[in-house]
Amino acid sequence: MDNLSVIASRGATISQGRYSPEAKPTSSMASGESVNAASSISPMIFDDAGGGRDVLSDQSLDPVLTKKIALVNDAIDQIGWTPYHTKLFFLNGFGYCVDSLVLLLQSVIAKQAFMEFGEIGYAKGLTIAVYVGMFMGALFWGLTADVIGRKVAFNTSLFVCSVATIVASAMRDWTGLGIMIALIGFGAGGNLILDTTVFLEYLPGDKQWALTFMAMWWGLGQAIAGFISWGFLVPAKWNCVAVEDCTYGNNTGWRYVLAMSGALVFIMAALRVKVFRLFETPKYLISNGDDRKVVEILETIAAQYNRRCFLTYQQLDACGVVSSTHSKHRTSLGEYLVHVRGLFATAKISLSTGLIWLSWAMVGLAYPLFYVFLPSYLSSRGALFNASPFETWRNYTLTNVSSVFGPVLAAYLCNISFLGRRYTMTIGAILTSAFFFAYTAVRTPAQDLGISCAIAFSLNIYYSVLYAYTPEVLPSAHRGTGNGIAVAFNRIMGILSAVIATEANTATSAPLFICGALLVVMGIISAMFPFEPYGRRSS
Repeated sequence: MDNLSVIASRGATISQGRYSPEAKPTSSMASGESVNAASSISPMIFDDAGGGRDVLSDQSLDPVLTKKIALVNDAIDQIGWTPYHTKLFFLNGFGYCVDSLVLLLQSVIAKQAFMEFGEIGYAKGLTIAVYVGMFMGALFWGLTADVIGRKVAFNTSLFVCSVATIVASAMRDWTGLGIMIALIGFGAGGNLILDTTVFLEYLPGDKQWALTFMAMWWGLGQAIAGFISWGFLVPAKWNCVAVEDCTYGNNTGWRYVLAMSGALVFIMAALRVKVFRLFETPKYLISNGDDRKVVEILETIAAQYNRRCFLTYQQLDACGVVSSTHSKHRTSLGEYLVHVRGLFATAKISLSTGLIWLSWAMVGLAYPLFYVFLPSYLSSRGALFNASPFETWRNYTLTNVSSVFGPVLAAYLCNISFLGRRYTMTIGAILTSAFFFAYTAVRTPAQDLGISCAIAFSLNIYYSVLYAYTPEVLPSAHRGTGNGIAVAFNRIMGILSAVIATEANTATSAPLFICGALLVVMGIISAMFPFEPYGRRSS
């Protein structure tokens, strides 16, 4: 059977058979034609004893949508990796970068800003503000991505974040600053959902490991925050030392940090809109019933990079009409409920969704809470470092630079067949737990820096795979909502940790060991996840 005949038969047979991951590309093109091997079409080999190529192919979901998603996945696999994907990697990575950057901004500027405003108000106010903003942003942008599309939310969220960051640098009171920090969190809160979703929905199946690798941008954003802070929060001329003589004129360092960061985010947002033409993702369009647009977009990408795409509107139309992904009224409560119910469509998907949300909540509590209780614990055992401002921000930067390399290793490990995504997360969680426990023995500045870098590295092994795994195993029609709720649970735990930091007795050491134990539990939960995306495509 020739290549075109194979493709033409897919719409009718995809639901009856299984696709073999070992199928090799063929090269039965006309004489004289040269096509990139990644874009040549692979024959469908059906094996009823084998596993389905798509992660959720064996679940009782909408059969029409399942067949259409399989056809779209086939077309994306046929096109292969292109410069379009490289651009997506960088521009979506900007979103990751911004999310981590602004999450740290409030913590690095809080001390100096609070001092300038007379230390009147709630000391942890900015922490709570950013988490509340990110909580609302995760829910809003997540649902928006499923209701009106990925593209609009993707292009809008960074502009909201950039403008709010620049305006925040001019605030003259603690309350106003808190409001702007919340708005920064709202804009940035959706990036994590949108960037993973958009990138995943264009990735060929054998390149989905790149979604884990993209989390290196998260560490890069933290490193940028460190470098900017190191530059502006060390010079004495820009940073006051006591509340009694702290004024707008002698305490501009934190404002420079915000202004510089806001300008950087604005450049990233402009690049997204002006330099790169983002198409709406094919899987959103399929769930929305816009089959013609799907074919048009994939044919455009294929033609631009001299690839083949045999997907036709007739194939998609022959599958039937998708009717399970939206309510009658897109702006109603019923629309939201449709997307939430879609995350619990079967018992196995329900278990997967529940464990993912639990994992996000647990890591959102364990990590910040550990650092709430750590200083008092170390102080009680004689570990007083008395670091200068230069040393403080140098160490902060080095620690964050270390986090860049966690996702690099994770991307390699998660693409090893006997580890996959689940056991890579287990390795990351257990390693981080071990370093948490090791930190309790720190007594010198060198030990403090070394263990801090090790924690940043190992935690990002876990985090980077969790970032990628979450959208990989969620149904495409409800991916934004499910991902948004997962991140929202993480933000709720962040708010809780800030309250505990203010109200609890931090002299006790018990919470340190509880946090370490939570990471062990997270590693066990990872191994229990019901779906393994390695060797399969997102549905």
